[in-house]
Amino acid sequence: MKADTGHYDYWPYLDRPKIRWPGNARVAFWVAPNIEFYELNPPVNPSRAAWPHPSPAVPGYSIRDYGNRVGHMRQMKLLDKYGVRGSISLSTALCIHHPEIIAMCRERDWEFFSHGIYNTRYTYGMSEAQERSMILESIETIAQHTGRAPAGYLAPALSHSEHTLDLFAELGGLYSCDLFHDDQPTPLRVRGGQRFVSVPYSLELNDTIAYVVNKIEPRRYGQMIKDSFDRLYAEGAESGTVMCIPTHNYQVSCPHRLKAFEDALAYITGHSDVWVTTGREIAEHYLAHQHDDALASIAAKNGGR
Repeated sequence: MKADTGHYDYWPYLDRPKIRWPGNARVAFWVAPNIEFYELNPPVNPSRAAWPHPSPAVPGYSIRDYGNRVGHMRQMKLLDKYGVRGSISLSTALCIHHPEIIAMCRERDWEFFSHGIYNTRYTYGMSEAQERSMILESIETIAQHTGRAPAGYLAPALSHSEHTLDLFAELGGLYSCDLFHDDQPTPLRVRGGQRFVSVPYSLELNDTIAYVVNKIEPRRYGQMIKDSFDRLYAEGAESGTVMCIPTHNYQVSCPHRLKAFEDALAYITGHSDVWVTTGREIAEHYLAHQHDDALASIAAKNGGR
């Protein structure tokens, strides 16, 4: 195993080349709904159990089914209200199991990026060839069902290998959400030499981490989102920042949680100098306007590497 990921160098936040977003926005704001499909009885992975309790895992399975039956509709209506196009972290099996959801998202010009095939099948233990095949299948499925290949990737259930980002870049991807190391996009080093970037995706504001791991109540979660925005908005006056809210339709869309999320959306979109956008658009803008200056800055700070 490597001592670190090998995909980026140390590059301190201060004294970077300035990022300018469209319209001189301070913050590039995007929402990443994780729209996933979980199997009741998935293949066993020796490195990680799909469910924390014995089979059949009806409670966990059915609440996720609730998300695709009920929660997605609530969240979609809310994002429509505030003019937010979702960037879907998609379990591509959803294209087969729930094509109606894909159709509704396409009607709204939402972005689709790959989150693997099933969120109950992990990268752990795969050979490089097996992982490549899985990523390629997810890319081809999205292209077939949406008309466009995905630009971004988030490993299924955040399961990675040493080759994940290299493989996605080689297969034509532009960005990864799998690194949580910055509040601005950053260039990534991949073995094929492709131009490839990390787009910030927040674990801290991920509703599953907030509600399930950190046991945070809805009101506090909503305030966390606002506090994060305030800090990134202030810093964005100097150089553009990125704010992502990753959601799950079986978490944030439960009736007792939705108001806190709506209050946060209203607060953020109530600021005029915010670029409400998608992960793809952030990556494309950064690649076109900031990527090369960033590489030169990183090389200068690391002795020309």
